[in-house]
Amino acid sequence: MLIKSSTTLRNNYKEISDLAREKAEPVYITKNGEGDLVVMSIEAFEKREAILELKEKLLIAEEQRLFGEKAVPLDNVKKRIKEKIDGKLQG
Repeated sequence: MLIKSSTTLRNNYKEISDLAREKAEPVYITKNGEGDLVVMSIEAFEKREAILELKEKLLIAEEQRLFGEKAVPLDNVKKRIKEKIDGKLQG
């Protein structure tokens, strides 16, 4: 866990920015010794958001499976994914 003071953020933004990019993880900012903010690179933030979105979709799919909703065979899923990828590469 990376922890820096709000004084460091105020006086040396570049250091915090470089650290967040280099480590690709959140930098916790304290104010008067207490947690105050979290700073992270856009890339790390977008990666976390994508992971959360995927986990949410997997949770929904698992709930559907548990409630007996009809499943799609793996071969069909692979085919649909390949078609989407091929379509993006061509267009």
